[in-house]
Amino acid sequence: MKLAIDKLQFNQAGLIPAIVQDETSGTVLMMAYMNEESLKRTMETKETWFYSRSRQELWHKGGSSGNTQTVSSLLYDCDGDTLLVLVNPAGPACHTGKTSCFYRTLDDSPLPKATMLSILESLVLKRKESPVEGSYTNYLFDKGIDKILKKVGEENAEVIIAAKNPDREEVIYETADLLYHLTVLLAEREISWDEIMQELKKRHKK
Repeated sequence: MKLAIDKLQFNQAGLIPAIVQDETSGTVLMMAYMNEESLKRTMETKETWFYSRSRQELWHKGGSSGNTQTVSSLLYDCDGDTLLVLVNPAGPACHTGKTSCFYRTLDDSPLPKATMLSILESLVLKRKESPVEGSYTNYLFDKGIDKILKKVGEENAEVIIAAKNPDREEVIYETADLLYHLTVLLAEREISWDEIMQELKKRHKK
């Protein structure tokens, strides 16, 4: 990718804010700062590098955790003072293990649809890696693929039955159940929702 650093407006500390967004789901993953050197490294390695204001040093996202971010596009805003980095993440962006650093709301407004699905996927994967006694998710993993497939089939039938009735809330409830069990199935088969979204994106382009 060709650099156009002369078009950017770094602040007095030589930094520019960089918003990182999942290219596939559209989820905003995090916000950090880059200086000219970290920006150059980002473009050279095709993985995100930032500048830590607290440690006063460059840092490679996922360098120690393995949760790297492969850069697909790098955009800048109309004023040239903010970057938007589109990535394909190899793991959660947040140090808490959440997919995105933006997983809390200040009011009662719902989380974005893509973010909620990512949070569900992260929780299911966490249960798979670190089982919790009494967890229904772990019960499904323990029973194996046949049990998971049986539940997906049952929930699919429940959605069909609910959709034949006038109660909208029942359709919503049963669809949520189906999405949860599909998430468990994908985790069991080591397939991410991002891969599903990529397939949908390819079909959309066609």
